[in-house]
Amino acid sequence: MVTAALALLPVAYLGVRVLESGGGAVADVLGRPRTAELVARSLTLAAVVTAGCVAVGVSLAWLVVRTDLPGRRLVGVMAALPLAVPSYVAAYTWIAAVPRVNGFTGSALVLVLVSYPYVYLPAVAVLSRLDPAMEEVARSLGHGRARTFLTLVVPQLRPAVAAGGLLVALYVLGEFGAVSIMRYQVFTTAIYTSYRAAFDRTPAAVLGMVLVAIAFVIVWAEARSRGRAAYALGGGAPRTRTPDRLGGWRWPALGWCAVVLGLAAGFPVAGIGYWLVRGSSASLDLAALGSAGWTTLYVSAGGAALATVLAIPVGILVARRRSRPVRMLEQATYVGHALPGIVIALAFVFFAVRFAYPLYQRTPLLLLAYAVLFLPAVVGAVRASVLQSPPILEDVARSLGRRPLGVLREVTLPLAVPGIGAGAALVFLTCMKELPATLLLRPTGTETLATQLWTETGSGAYAAAAPYAALLMLLAALPGYLLAQRLGKNGVTL
Repeated sequence: MVTAALALLPVAYLGVRVLESGGGAVADVLGRPRTAELVARSLTLAAVVTAGCVAVGVSLAWLVVRTDLPGRRLVGVMAALPLAVPSYVAAYTWIAAVPRVNGFTGSALVLVLVSYPYVYLPAVAVLSRLDPAMEEVARSLGHGRARTFLTLVVPQLRPAVAAGGLLVALYVLGEFGAVSIMRYQVFTTAIYTSYRAAFDRTPAAVLGMVLVAIAFVIVWAEARSRGRAAYALGGGAPRTRTPDRLGGWRWPALGWCAVVLGLAAGFPVAGIGYWLVRGSSASLDLAALGSAGWTTLYVSAGGAALATVLAIPVGILVARRRSRPVRMLEQATYVGHALPGIVIALAFVFFAVRFAYPLYQRTPLLLLAYAVLFLPAVVGAVRASVLQSPPILEDVARSLGRRPLGVLREVTLPLAVPGIGAGAALVFLTCMKELPATLLLRPTGTETLATQLWTETGSGAYAAAAPYAALLMLLAALPGYLLAQRLGKNGVTL
């Protein structure tokens, strides 16, 4: 119940603020031409980025899994690394190197480059598990390669691609750092500006409610389009597939992979390196850098630990009991994932000021926001691990006299440890990259690598921002690499 209450707090906050403001104030905000313009801007950016991520992610997945692409194993590992590149770091490197690449074009480019792994990883998982016998039968019946792919592979790939595309669309709707650096006004930047610039928080709350409504419409539309689609991956023992030969297209395909990987991972690293070596405005403050790095690790670890503690009972209940109340509890935990970080932050500011003022601008409030934002990552990982362990093991333990807590401690949790660890690591990585909630909720005088980077780039001090960007990417690289390996191998959707 505590987990569900925390997860639903942001929606309750928005409802209270909108009701308190009255119908006239709400109608005034909704009737502004600026609101309609923000809707169009946000939806257009989300649509373009989602389409771009589907095109890039599916093409890379097919080349890595299904063809004789030269060096495809290395390409397969490298293609997932942009998962560890924060969007605002990528935006910083692009705007510093090519100032004209800003606005809508720059935002779309950066977000496609950092978001396509959300489509790539599940697509790789599905393509790797498809039984080649199904396609061989289709080919033996006279279907060509293209027709077989379109009629047999694409329908089985569609649920994974749709799920990845949904995550990309929700991520773009809640994006703040990259669009701010690229100077492109969308809902999140308007909400942040309204919150900071005015004493009346009603416009920010109304805009937040509109953004939440858009997010839920997108989730509903994705579920409707997916319908009853499911994977038909085949059964029996897996066997080696003969890669499709690219022939004369091998080197152009490798060139395409090199371009994507170079822009998504190589360019940010090169840009940061340039400003570290050549920047003239940098005055490296090792004490500030070390303090920001330590704070980033501290709050990220705290957020991951709190999210894990809240998620473990939910994940176990969802895996073992599929009653209606349990399903509702699971759905409640996913509410925070559909909301932008800035809306979550506003909700916790409201909660602290009204009901828990000692927590206002204190670390525990920031950790609670992290837990609500990224709770589904641990819930899903725990649920998957528990489902993989046979329930009969728990039945045997109970038959031997173990009480429920003993069964949980001695059987269920040890078997779920790999999933719990993967979920906690994913939350740790995501907390390090989170920006809007950190900006609004961090204690006064406390800076993380993300907030320091945002501050320096906001004033155009790109060389001064480079050490913070470099350390942030360095800290995120190892967990990002390990998670990409695990998630891509096991087919876990982020």
